[in-house]
Amino acid sequence: MKRKAIYDGTGPGFWAALLLAGLTSLAASPHWLATPDFAGLYRPVPDRLRPIVRREGDSLRIFLNRPAPAPGSAATMLRLTGWATYEAKQPLWQEVRAARPYPGSNPAAPVQVLTAAVSAARLTAGAVLQVSLDKPSLTNQPPSPDQDAATTAWLRLTPELLSRPFVLLDSTGLVLDRPYLNAGEGVAVATYGPVQPVRWRRYPTGTPALPPFTDPRSQAAAPRTLGIIDSSAAPVPAGSLLRLPSQGLYALKVGGAGGEPRHTVPLLVVPASFPGQSTAPEVIEPLLYLTTAAERQALLKAADPKRAIDRFWLDAAGGDQVRGREMIRRYYSRVTTANEVFTGHKAGWLTDRGLLYVVLGPPQSVRRLPSGEERWHYDQAGRQGEAVAFTFRPRPSTLAPDNYELVRRPEYEMLWYAAVEQWRTRTTAR
Repeated sequence: MKRKAIYDGTGPGFWAALLLAGLTSLAASPHWLATPDFAGLYRPVPDRLRPIVRREGDSLRIFLNRPAPAPGSAATMLRLTGWATYEAKQPLWQEVRAARPYPGSNPAAPVQVLTAAVSAARLTAGAVLQVSLDKPSLTNQPPSPDQDAATTAWLRLTPELLSRPFVLLDSTGLVLDRPYLNAGEGVAVATYGPVQPVRWRRYPTGTPALPPFTDPRSQAAAPRTLGIIDSSAAPVPAGSLLRLPSQGLYALKVGGAGGEPRHTVPLLVVPASFPGQSTAPEVIEPLLYLTTAAERQALLKAADPKRAIDRFWLDAAGGDQVRGREMIRRYYSRVTTANEVFTGHKAGWLTDRGLLYVVLGPPQSVRRLPSGEERWHYDQAGRQGEAVAFTFRPRPSTLAPDNYELVRRPEYEMLWYAAVEQWRTRTTAR
């Protein structure tokens, strides 16, 4: 009887009170945001947002190269958000700052350097800073998990990034917002505080990525240190434009005077056509993932390499010229995008992420886990059109701070050969 009174004897007042309590607790609970999908950051965009930072006393200053605003237009606003991890459900903090032209920049230039600062006390190593172009007309819209590379960028706050007191400038005075320098270009070091000496060392560039089914245990162990090919005999004069002599991977070493710490910045010097391809060798090299060594040598040694390359793609398209041109456009646009997005200690198409990007295409979904791993999801990459996921683990080093290695598995072998076969023998490819 007591149990019946408790469980069956509740009247309408009881249920109304219970519903009111539930609604109150729901209203008081935080608004959990959708898990970001970072696949959009790896798709080609004409004007990618690339913030660069410099430590200035108790602030971290953010620099952006942006098209000059129209006369009389409002200032560019940046929404800065701190996150504990890439997938945190609630931000640590958020603020909106006006990005102003950097003092001394040319106000008549078509592209200007804009800058804004945030208190360094809000930033901790291991956290993530999201930099977005703020659009007031959209602030009332629900947040989308999709990320747009033209309006949003994410910075992993490493101790090195939080303490580096300089940025690199190109020969036109813009911030060098890419990890590479085209052959013939110059670079200058813009330091906050006392001018510091600059030295450089040149190293060999990295080797191409191995297929995703390769057993790492079957490969020769990589050397623990890279051999130095060349180095500067004396510090570069302060404020001078530095022109690095040859293509390769450079380590710029800035600092050391007056007891200041020395910082190392890797910089890849690449052909003038990079991230695109113009010469026959530059077009043939990315065919590494689709061809044998003998086939590539035959293309390189052909009397007319350009005609030989066209013949390769025409054969792959079954003799259809229209489809052949489309396959060429698709394949090399992926190579170019991989170079834009994944270049670090070597060209982007040579990296593990570039390997999958070029052959399988952009992933449909990308997660960045709290562990630092990236997980790429393809909806129909399997041999039978099933979904497949690939995991990349961070393997940073001084010369490769953004390096990721693919977790290779033997079960990827048939999938990989099927994808290559599609490029080689079918009239269409993914």
